[in-house]
Amino acid sequence: MLHFSCDVCGKDLPEEAARYVVKMEAFAATNPAEITDDDLDTDHVEEMAQLLNEIENGDRPAPEELPSCSKMRFDLCLGCFRKFAKDPLSRDAATRFDFSEN
Repeated sequence: MLHFSCDVCGKDLPEEAARYVVKMEAFAATNPAEITDDDLDTDHVEEMAQLLNEIENGDRPAPEELPSCSKMRFDLCLGCFRKFAKDPLSRDAATRFDFSEN
């Protein structure tokens, strides 16, 4: 028997209760690059050799490797799903901070 709980509020979701699955996929968007005359004139092999040399010597940190794609899956109860459907990026929650005037 599978056990589900809401990934937002933590409430147990019995089998007969409404359960909503939210799937998200995040990936780097790329724009098609235009090749210019300068790109064709540049010696890219020499540039790469220089970059690798700087990384090996510690003059430059190695570039951070980011995942090319991240897939996520969340189980939500009815209440959390309604909140998510109304404001998926939580923009309203971010603007509701009410700081006291100290």
